[in-house]
Amino acid sequence: MATSQEHIYAAALESRLGVAATTHYGTWISYTGTARIVLAVILIAAAGGAALLGSRLPLPVSFKPRSKRVVIALGATWLLATVAFLAGATGYVVQLQHEHLAQAAPADPITPVTVVGVGVVFMIVAISSARGWRTTLRSAAIIAAAGPVIFELPFDLVIMARTYPAVPPDPALYRALFFAPFLLVQVTVLALLTCSPQVRLSRATCYLVAVMLTIFAIWGLLGFGYPATPAPFALNVLSKIVAFVVALSLYVPARTRRPSPVPDHDQPGERSIEYAGLFGQDATGAASR
Repeated sequence: MATSQEHIYAAALESRLGVAATTHYGTWISYTGTARIVLAVILIAAAGGAALLGSRLPLPVSFKPRSKRVVIALGATWLLATVAFLAGATGYVVQLQHEHLAQAAPADPITPVTVVGVGVVFMIVAISSARGWRTTLRSAAIIAAAGPVIFELPFDLVIMARTYPAVPPDPALYRALFFAPFLLVQVTVLALLTCSPQVRLSRATCYLVAVMLTIFAIWGLLGFGYPATPAPFALNVLSKIVAFVVALSLYVPARTRRPSPVPDHDQPGERSIEYAGLFGQDATGAASR
């Protein structure tokens, strides 16, 4: 019964999306036919927009210091969104189990790449920063967290309407229950970037985003499939690495100030003034004697 129900809902979703009813491996249904061409065109257009923005950005853009209230409000929003996401994900899984659609999770070869990327970005920022340790840790944490978010935000927009299996009785409702708070978490993380004094938006950032979206477009032309075969796996990993490079491009290490030059006291005139001052005499008096 569980298998027949799974095939019924999968077939209904595939019919609505215009794809063939086949056995799937992964957590979303690939794009086929005209859909993948449309997806690639949209992603290329987005990449072109990011590149155009970069070409028109004369100088790196810094963000005004955020007040303590704004930082607290963003932190509270992130916390509440995270709690809502965990609750929504739990409800999603419970409903899958209730409908006997839960199945063993497919292999996830991308998570190790994400974990390593977060660690590398965190260490680069933490080691190279010349600011105080508190500012350094905050900046390192938020920039490292931004790496996967920069990838995940457009990625979720691509696959969220095609998650598999569809959750009855209302797949759209359960997708919203899962993705709405998750997207809010991601947007909040990006907003928190503007609170770091070590973050600047530069041309390089815009061009790198364009590169990532172009890789997405190539992936889309191939159907934007689950990374279970070499091509989707390579494109997934490559785009995620570029996302971490985007995060690093936002980081600007604090410049250390050069020490002021020490006056040279070896010149006779300066030495006479110094000695005269020590004995309470002015320079003229010392020179006349």
